[in-house]
Amino acid sequence: MHGSATSLSASLSSWLLVLLCAVSGAYCLRRVRGAGGGAAAGEAVMAFGMALMAVPLALGGGWRAPLLGGVFCAAALHALWMLRHGLHHAHHLVGSLTMAHLALAPAAAGQGAAHAAHAAAGPAAASGPPLLTGALLLYYAGYVVLGGTRLIAAGGPAGAAGGEVARAGAGGEEQAEFVRACRLTMGMGMLAMLLTM
Repeated sequence: MHGSATSLSASLSSWLLVLLCAVSGAYCLRRVRGAGGGAAAGEAVMAFGMALMAVPLALGGGWRAPLLGGVFCAAALHALWMLRHGLHHAHHLVGSLTMAHLALAPAAAGQGAAHAAHAAAGPAAASGPPLLTGALLLYYAGYVVLGGTRLIAAGGPAGAAGGEVARAGAGGEEQAEFVRACRLTMGMGMLAMLLTM
């Protein structure tokens, strides 16, 4: 009985993550028509991919990992190409590689279990993915803390002190805060998915 409560809780949190990522993806897709279309398109791909990966059902276990791995490897190549326009695309590169890792690591773990006889011979090789996962956890923990701090600072007393003058640009500020909130949501989703590996 306790096990079923735990699985219900895990399923509920997974569906909540699916919902948050899908809403973020829909907002990013809406922004594609605006000025920052390239970055918004990349964020939409990430958000929808995260939503698909967070679905707790075991649907299409065979095709999901290679398909998502291929999509995110292509997104990583695109982010690598976009680095020539500035280092702000580095986060998209890290995100795409993280998603490819999240998609392909379970399949690799399954193959590793099939070759359990060779596991004793390579303990150093077995430390690779956990070390990578740990580094990504540190990156996203820092990203979430920094993003949360920036979001709080944007809505703090400095924003309220401007009075009527600040209200003139309120639409743009609110949109920028919403973009920050979407990115923070995706960062927290990535952190949650890495913690479940």
